Amino acid sequence: AFDRFADFEAAEYAAANALVQYEGMLELSPGNEDALFMLTKAYTGYAFGFIEDHMEQAEDRGDRAGAAYHKQRARTAYKNAIAHGLVLLGAADKGFEAGKSNEATLDAWLKQHYQDAEDAPNLFWTGYAWASLTNISKDDAEAVANLYVGVALVRRSVELDPSYNAHSGQIILGGYHARTASAELDEAQRLFEEALTATGRKFLLAQFTYANTLACARADAATYDKLLREVIAAEDPDPSQRLSNMVAKRRAGSCRKAMPPV
Repeated sequence: AFDRFADFEAAEYAAANALVQYEGMLELSPGNEDALFMLTKAYTGYAFGFIEDHMEQAEDRGDRAGAAYHKQRARTAYKNAIAHGLVLLGAADKGFEAGKSNEATLDAWLKQHYQDAEDAPNLFWTGYAWASLTNISKDDAEAVANLYVGVALVRRSVELDPSYNAHSGQIILGGYHARTASAELDEAQRLFEEALTATGRKFLLAQFTYANTLACARADAATYDKLLREVIAAEDPDPSQRLSNMVAKRRAGSCRKAMPPV
């Protein structure tokens, strides 16, 4: 129901209130998997959809103090999401710390312990939070060095259920593979194109992420502008993803305002 919500400002207030409600649920019922899942998802979505929006607006205004304040808020939210997600996954009981010693051991550990499509949502939201925390913590060497953990969690989610949450896992992996101009750009394009085809171009975060990662990595201003125009022009293409699409449209509009003519 929340994903279909159409009022961005009301959705922000509702999301903040929901976090308090879910924390209360967990306090009353420690270990409750529904509460843990909703907290993992809600902290991640709230940080990406709303707190980062405030951070970017502050950056656009030249308000460095405000941007730093909201960045710290987002970091805290992502850390909360990760903490709840790891409990939800039962990661500690399964030897997570030893399993994540490096990328190869983590991939093997994930395949050993998570083998059902039902595990995909929990892996996805925990990995999404981890990758998002790294994305806004590029000044933190330890966070950057551990990016592979979030990527591995999302990758395992995609292996188990690539269609989950409108193929968001593929979109996140596409952004990862386009993280720099010397990264795996062909793999990024494959993932983005697959997600766009699978969603009928109706999940606008796919186009937005494509523009802000792969098009930028390739210095392809024409594709960047074309994709952002497509996002901005879209009119409620998928009611089941209305809120995510609204977030994409807001971000795309802000990006185009700051962009010089092609």
